[in-house]
Amino acid sequence: MDPEFAAYLDRVRAHRAELGESMAALDAALALPIGLGPLWRRRVRAALTELEHDLRDHRAITEEPGGLYAGAVARAPRLASLAKLQMEDHLDFIEVVQRLLGERDEGLRSPDAVAAHREAATELVGRIIRHRQRGADLIYEAYEVDIGGQG
Repeated sequence: MDPEFAAYLDRVRAHRAELGESMAALDAALALPIGLGPLWRRRVRAALTELEHDLRDHRAITEEPGGLYAGAVARAPRLASLAKLQMEDHLDFIEVVQRLLGERDEGLRSPDAVAAHREAATELVGRIIRHRQRGADLIYEAYEVDIGGQG
């Protein structure tokens, strides 16, 4: 394997682990009892903020010119639709996190609003898990490299 590409994959793996950690932090915050009130809200907000940062980094590292997805499509054009789906997910995930942060900042005034917020954030975590699974499959198909399930 080209040493430059190997170094790039190391960066991708490290970032993948960071994204996994921010997802785990959000999952842990969401699992806290809503009855904790302000503590629950602060923990969820902090976890969403970190997740947004990691999603932006993830998008940058995978979508950069000559990056993971561009290289995958160049090596295996049949993967173009999957790479496109992955990139569309990135934008959607960031929008959802921004919406959740906006809801949180506006106050979530009723118990129903808090429950809906929790459900939307939980659904987002599940969608990102599936995105990571598809991404690992895409990378393996294109490069015959295990990007790693850690993190």
